[in-house]
Amino acid sequence: MNLRSILLSAAALVTLSASAALAADYVAGTVKTMDIGGKQVLTDANGMTLYTYDKDTAGVSNCYDKCAANWPPLFAADGAAAEGDFTLVTRTDGKMMWAYKGMPLYLWVKDQKPGDTTGDGVGEVWHTAVEGM
Repeated sequence: MNLRSILLSAAALVTLSASAALAADYVAGTVKTMDIGGKQVLTDANGMTLYTYDKDTAGVSNCYDKCAANWPPLFAADGAAAEGDFTLVTRTDGKMMWAYKGMPLYLWVKDQKPGDTTGDGVGEVWHTAVEGM
């Protein structure tokens, strides 16, 4: 390996390390944060924005059927355990989903890429999930 290759590899490693430090990781990487418009928005592991629903209550999801088709719940893996502000909600079908400070978390089918927030404000009842909310 020549000096140029070594320097390029080292620069790439430093860049990757710096990017990883910008996002927080929660519940074994299932939830992350991303700076969007100066806010630390919660995302799934792929960087897709997470949302809360005003018609939910702490620990209770009220999004089923057509709602859940458009707003897929952030399901928890088998054996997942609550961690800090992240808790588990049992849906009526018995499946477990993640919640932040008790409020269930959802994705929005119309978001196309990481960082999209097209679901914010839909029907005046959907909101981006922001760390510290």
